[in-house]
Amino acid sequence: MLHGTAATVVLLRDAPDGLQVLLLERPRHRGSFAGAWVFPGGRVDPEDYGLPADSVQPTANDDGELAAALRAGVRETEEETGLRLAEPNLVRLSCWEPPPEAPRRYRTWFFLAEAPEGEILLSPEEHVDAVWLTPADTFRRQREGSMELYPPTWVTLHGLLGVETVAAALAAAGAAAPQTYTTRQLPGQTPPVMVWHGDAEYPQLPGDPEARHRLVMGGDGWLYERTL
Repeated sequence: MLHGTAATVVLLRDAPDGLQVLLLERPRHRGSFAGAWVFPGGRVDPEDYGLPADSVQPTANDDGELAAALRAGVRETEEETGLRLAEPNLVRLSCWEPPPEAPRRYRTWFFLAEAPEGEILLSPEEHVDAVWLTPADTFRRQREGSMELYPPTWVTLHGLLGVETVAAALAAAGAAAPQTYTTRQLPGQTPPVMVWHGDAEYPQLPGDPEARHRLVMGGDGWLYERTL
């Protein structure tokens, strides 16, 4: 059962060493994703649908879900970073659903946006540090053990490897159909393996015997495999 909807905004900027992404560090001993580095974002509230705060949130099939997620993404980004975005500047990238065994399950819309100028002002209740990094540098820090990432963050960063500019990232996302990742974890696998539609071992709709759409979460470096 899904507990609601959430929004995540991947903020991008151009830098001399290449395309950079803003990552925020969650507190280590409390809250969701404790100790992990994440993108700005959070839960879609009833007010994002234009409803009173004490209203029941619409179902995931509500036609207003995407618009509400956009509003939530803009609101959460300002609350968590102090940066103000405009809804038309957000480009829809993907939609993620966690595996059934996750304790709190939110359908999360991911958006790309160019970061506006301004100082990062963290909300101390939400995050304890912020850093701009290229995707490659983020993966290097993860391998070294200084950054903890979750699969949606890792796969999103993997998709930005080799993209040189903000304009190129936004153009590619705008031209592509948003992808949905309904995650399942393969039982009994060491290291853990997450699979998605098209993988040979995906429980609901398995692909061909040799097909792969998975993330192998090895301790010395994660491996994303996808055959078209």
